[in-house]
Amino acid sequence: MITGLLLTEQVTEQVTEKVGEVLEEAITWKDRIWNWFTDAEMWQHVLFASIKIILIFLITRIFVRVIYKVIDRSLDRREKSRLQMNPRRLVTVGELLKNITWIASNLIMGMLILGEVGFELAPLLAGAGVLGLAIGFGAQSLVKDVITGFFIILEDQFAVGDVIQTGNLKGTVEIIGLRSTRLVSWTGEVHIIPNGMITNVTNFSIGTALAVVDLPFSNTEKLEDSLDLLKKAMMRLNENSEEVAQAPNVLGVQSLTTSEYVIRIAVECSPSVRTSVERQIQMYAKEALEEMETLRLTSVTKN
Repeated sequence: MITGLLLTEQVTEQVTEKVGEVLEEAITWKDRIWNWFTDAEMWQHVLFASIKIILIFLITRIFVRVIYKVIDRSLDRREKSRLQMNPRRLVTVGELLKNITWIASNLIMGMLILGEVGFELAPLLAGAGVLGLAIGFGAQSLVKDVITGFFIILEDQFAVGDVIQTGNLKGTVEIIGLRSTRLVSWTGEVHIIPNGMITNVTNFSIGTALAVVDLPFSNTEKLEDSLDLLKKAMMRLNENSEEVAQAPNVLGVQSLTTSEYVIRIAVECSPSVRTSVERQIQMYAKEALEEMETLRLTSVTKN
């Protein structure tokens, strides 16, 4: 019985000690929280840091808006200048410069805010430099593609809708991106070319091209009759075709042999439709020859 009472007293003492420790710890935490809330120096630091963060944010937004205005005004002056620029290309360059400005400004703002919050910027910058160096070594082709794409857009080398050839690939430009360019060939194949692999470009949509067709005639045909026949056929072609701005020129005899002579026809047209215009010249010339042959057979039959 006595032993039981002793055990009960020991347990009671232990419980009392634990309760006392908990109460002391609660009072300590209460004091800490109260001291934290009543720390004037800490709240002063928080207030100044908050004001600095707000000022950094506002200055960044104002800076971005000012740069946007400068970019828009520069592109407006370039568009109104005597140099002919593609309006779509100006819009693309403007959006690209604005995106670069936005990313750079927000990155600097984020670093300044982290510095105000209490992060050490020196280790962060060192780590970012090492990480950027590693990414640069690992993505050299990607960086090359982006830089080349930027200069393709900036220098207006070609635009969406142009017919170009780079290497062995030829087609219509469907999309121009910073990393790749998409071409659609005349047979329907889609070629996606990394911009870094575009070393030389032939643009068939700038300026004018010369469609040239050489037509052979037998020496038994009179030269004057052949020239008149072709001139009339080219006049009909000019009236019926929207791809030909003027009647093709019948230049005359290009070459001569003992059995035949060759008459050359040429006309200026858009580079993208040169092949089509050459086919049309040959078609109208062939129809004119067939009409002439039909008239001959009719006259022979009558005689």
